Amino acid sequence: MVGGGNSGCQIARELCDSHPVELAVGDRVPALPQRPFGRDIWWWGSKLGVSKVTIASALGRRLSRRDPVIGPGTRALAREQGVQLRARVQSVAGTSVTFADETSSEPSSIVWATGFRGDYGWIDVPGVLDDAGRPAHRRGVTSAQGFYFLGLTWLWTRGSALLGWVGDDASYLAERIVSLRGA
Repeated sequence: MVGGGNSGCQIARELCDSHPVELAVGDRVPALPQRPFGRDIWWWGSKLGVSKVTIASALGRRLSRRDPVIGPGTRALAREQGVQLRARVQSVAGTSVTFADETSSEPSSIVWATGFRGDYGWIDVPGVLDDAGRPAHRRGVTSAQGFYFLGLTWLWTRGSALLGWVGDDASYLAERIVSLRGA
């Protein structure tokens, strides 16, 4: 396995019951328990208002820098499930994987779970992307008339890319679109 974020940890956890798992991790990602005090973390996030914190706030800017692993993180997987932690992958040649600490391994399979980054290069509309090629918007609204974004991580709040909360952003955009049609 390559990648110590949410996907990498979840897949490693699923595989470790039936396969030996080595997990190559670059930067350690902080982990939060899935069910603190007997309730799902998203229940707590709603009750405490964390899911409504906006990207425009100081707390939102801080929280948006790094998404924590929800559930067992890399250290817990190593301690409790026997997952072998490895350094960042340096290179792959044939069936051999070399790690940053100059050790190597020859796994039978490799799962790359190294994160998702949107590629918006196919959008050629002035005012939609910033100089780095990322969506340029405020709460999903771009400067290009009629062009909106929805479902992006931290579009407006922590919940923007989550099924339970994306509806808040959708409602906001729907109201904007309707109000512009009447103008």
